[in-house]
Amino acid sequence: MANKNITRYPLPKPAARQPRLIRRRNAKMARSAHAYVRGNTSKFYEWLDSIEGHALPEGPAIWICGDCHTGNLGPVADAQGRVEIQIRDLDQTVIGNPAHDLIRLGLSLATAARGSDLPGLTTLRMMEALADGYERAFDEAAGDADIHAEKPEAVRVVMKEAVRRSWRHLAEERIEDLEPTIPLGPRFWPLAKSERRGIEALFEKGSLARLATQLRGAGDDTEVEVLDAAYWVKGCSSLGRLRYAALLDIDGAALDGDDLCLIDIKEAAQAAAPRYAGARMPRDNAERVVEGARHLAPSLGERMRAARLDGRAVVIRELLPQDMKLTIEQLTRDEAMKAARFLALVVGNAHARQMDRGERAAWLTELRRKRSKTLDAPGWLWTSIVELVSSHEAGYLEHCRRYAMECERK
Repeated sequence: MANKNITRYPLPKPAARQPRLIRRRNAKMARSAHAYVRGNTSKFYEWLDSIEGHALPEGPAIWICGDCHTGNLGPVADAQGRVEIQIRDLDQTVIGNPAHDLIRLGLSLATAARGSDLPGLTTLRMMEALADGYERAFDEAAGDADIHAEKPEAVRVVMKEAVRRSWRHLAEERIEDLEPTIPLGPRFWPLAKSERRGIEALFEKGSLARLATQLRGAGDDTEVEVLDAAYWVKGCSSLGRLRYAALLDIDGAALDGDDLCLIDIKEAAQAAAPRYAGARMPRDNAERVVEGARHLAPSLGERMRAARLDGRAVVIRELLPQDMKLTIEQLTRDEAMKAARFLALVVGNAHARQMDRGERAAWLTELRRKRSKTLDAPGWLWTSIVELVSSHEAGYLEHCRRYAMECERK
């Protein structure tokens, strides 16, 4: 069944995608400093490379997210439909220093606070709450109930929506249609014939077909058919990579709706995040992403597979209605502290489950060292956030200048 173009949106041919994608990315990143931070992982690690003399603690060698901003956390469902807030994007995952995730999350929250016109004192208190929430994950005295502590309003709202969502909600949100086709337009662009053939060939493999059938309790001999597919226009981090949406029919029951399956196919590129020297990780980038997901976000990792498409490594996962992005744009002072503490606890739990008891205790001791009388957070964390906010603010303004000049030329 072919895509249908339900709009008059001018659709680019496959060879003409890149200039359009670059313009979209530049416009998106010019919207706010917070958007610029989310879309510019490379600048974060350029900063890390420039601070060799600025000592960060070396935490245990574990899988880290590598791009731990607020937009990469959100509700994720497991194969049984249970929903938790977890890390939801693992493109940059490596075995590396957990301090990098904490700093990246702190930068994201700090720029969100600046975008909400909150005073600097609130940002200071947010970093203290960030440190407190993260440390609780490693503190045996804190118990297991902290993850159920009071959630910020943004988290409560998205969780309530996530648990009540169905295929209909997913279809309306992701493909804007309930019919078994992917409508072409601003979000989905046409494929080349070779791309379509490659996607169809993927699901002729039993291991990938089972990715779609296992969540429905269907047998290994259940027929899986690609109903439709399209190039998926996604966020800044996907620029220049293969990114597709595929709509599958499970056992010929497409008209029933519930048997439809929406698949995300995403190219896995080399991570910008630095790994620890000597760390053993899969050489294939898709296998690296899947392995990192299994350690950091098990609910997501069990729904992901690594594959090859057109000679490139791709990660394939089924999208569930409960999978949502956590959007934190405007914060009050009270919500800022709650968000920092809760999200840091989520990341801390993802790190802590990979450590043994001795590693957790040693890392907690390191996190609590060298605190001043005026800051209840590690000094290296605060110093890092101050330097990063400054460098990213300058980078953001320069990006806006270049974007404005580009618009004037047109």
